[in-house]
Amino acid sequence: MRGVLLLFIIIPIAEMLLLFEVADHIGAWSTLGLVVLTAVIGIQILKQQGLATFTRANQRMSSGELPAQEMIEGLFLAVGGAFLLTPGFITDTLGFIFLIGPARRYIVRSLIRSGKLAMWQGGARQQFFYSRHQSGDPDSQSDIFEAEFKREDSAGTDQDRLGKD
Repeated sequence: MRGVLLLFIIIPIAEMLLLFEVADHIGAWSTLGLVVLTAVIGIQILKQQGLATFTRANQRMSSGELPAQEMIEGLFLAVGGAFLLTPGFITDTLGFIFLIGPARRYIVRSLIRSGKLAMWQGGARQQFFYSRHQSGDPDSQSDIFEAEFKREDSAGTDQDRLGKD
């Protein structure tokens, strides 16, 4: 909690210092123009990437697959869009990283593989761990996902379930 609070204090101060520094070098109006330009370009990229992610999610759902990666990518797109609308060069950089398709997909895949994704439901923390490997059939194009589901109730009792078929 303190880390988040510190981020909300440190990032705006760093943004202001950087904006002042850039304005000293290229002028206030040029700096303002750059901030507006990054927002406009970012919104255009957000539209294009959002549509592409939505299309991939639709394709997965129509083939009977869960579009988990696309859902998380959608969250990253929303955060990236918010960063781009926030005036400043640091948040713009983070926003563009979240909007660039290959970088965003790499970050999301890393989060999924690390097992750091958790969801709260009904007062219980549910964490998902994924492992991915190719099926035994060399001609098969599909991946097999094995998942472990762990639920930690707020009362302190743990229930572990392994999905084995």
